[in-house]
Amino acid sequence: MYNIDLATIVVIAANILVSLKGFNDVSFFERYKFNISAIGAGQKERMLTSGFLHVDWAHLFFNMFTLYFFAPVVISWFGPGKFLIVYFVSLVAGSLLAMFFHKNEPYYSAVGASGAVTGVLYAAILLQPNMQLGIMFIPIPLPAYVFGIGYLLYSIYGMKSRIGNIGHTAHFGGAVGGYVMTLLFFPDLLVTETLMVFLLALPIIVLFIMEKMGKI
Repeated sequence: MYNIDLATIVVIAANILVSLKGFNDVSFFERYKFNISAIGAGQKERMLTSGFLHVDWAHLFFNMFTLYFFAPVVISWFGPGKFLIVYFVSLVAGSLLAMFFHKNEPYYSAVGASGAVTGVLYAAILLQPNMQLGIMFIPIPLPAYVFGIGYLLYSIYGMKSRIGNIGHTAHFGGAVGGYVMTLLFFPDLLVTETLMVFLLALPIIVLFIMEKMGKI
């Protein structure tokens, strides 16, 4: 499972190289980070480039470490080409959701591959919902689908409460991208894993109901 594919190596290498540039060049970092006002002014490329910048080594390591573990699941089902599509669609989906929820906050900024990585994570969970995940501080492994649902519900709470310096909106948008692309690539899941497809959609439904009701 953990034989690393060339596609994963390329993505990790790109994140490292761009992040290193950003660590050492403040003007580069500022020019390509996600920023509402700059994107509104026409710099749409920030919606993509921001996904390769990171705040520090810990931020970069956590995202790439997560990708390393879950990319092989997606690649084993779809191949490297579709994995890359899932990755980039999730990245852009995270940026689009951030634009939607923060459109009236011109100074809102963010960086990181978290949206793309969360999309890959959610795709892997949808493909293998019963795989066991060991989570820090929890003594027993959890089924992947329990973790996935809990993670998105926590992201909703984080979006509403503005917990920490974390891009909860991008995480959620990335998960939506991964979920949608997985069903587009493998629609048989709607028949073979109907319950899991529904359960993993619940947090997405909850978010948009809350948004319609003005609760978030």
